[in-house]
Amino acid sequence: YYLAAQDAPSTNAYISAMSIIQDEVAHAHIAYRMLEDLGVSKEQLVYERRPEDFKYPYAFDVPLETWVELVVANALYDRAGFVLLSDVFKHTTYGPWKRALAKVDKEESFHLRHGETWMRKINKEPGGHDKLQAAVDWMFPLTVEWFGLPDSQKKHNIQIEYGFKGYTNDELRQVWMSTAVPFLTSLDIDVPAYFDQKENKYVLTFPFPSRFDVENKRWIFEEGQIGWDKVIERWKGRGPHNYKYVSEIQRGYGEVNQVGVGQRRWQEIVAA
Repeated sequence: YYLAAQDAPSTNAYISAMSIIQDEVAHAHIAYRMLEDLGVSKEQLVYERRPEDFKYPYAFDVPLETWVELVVANALYDRAGFVLLSDVFKHTTYGPWKRALAKVDKEESFHLRHGETWMRKINKEPGGHDKLQAAVDWMFPLTVEWFGLPDSQKKHNIQIEYGFKGYTNDELRQVWMSTAVPFLTSLDIDVPAYFDQKENKYVLTFPFPSRFDVENKRWIFEEGQIGWDKVIERWKGRGPHNYKYVSEIQRGYGEVNQVGVGQRRWQEIVAA
């Protein structure tokens, strides 16, 4: 979000974006803190892992470059986060995770409302509708795949069996579309999905999954449906900004440590 926040239309808008970034960093800290309680090294996970070993939605590796893309991400990506974490909050049998998510759930709700509010505002501005449509065109399908493999492709639902979540990937995908599609439609944005009365579920109108041209942020729907093995290959290869994002955090940590070592050495010299 930081790169796109530089395109904020006002100081207040920029501050709101920084607040959302702060929330997301806190969410990561909560997760790492719980892993630390289980004996995992937080420092090793954050600062010593290779960038490609980080596990998070592929969409985050595709840079958001404008304020429009940022608020569409709030409305779509954060909605997905809200759906996923609300399911965990409601169904998990792991107490520490459930207690931590009470705060996270409320903040994700704020993030998606922030996106909706700004999308409504931009939609009324000259040229705003076309900008929103362009962002939704590549971000909607990217969020649809956020929920992972379809149920038909999964051999086991270990997370459900162990009580970490309550719904399957396809069920969560439907929950997300049940609010995302009506919202986008209310703005007269073309959405590649609709509710099928006979099937009683949302149906996609594009080949799923499809090949994604990440450099141009464009889906190659004309090539038709591809195998999930190709999608998994893309996920494992990470996106264009994976190395940039992770290396910046790790480099900053290293620089702070070097400063700390220098300060301690200076104190030793003075004390001598």
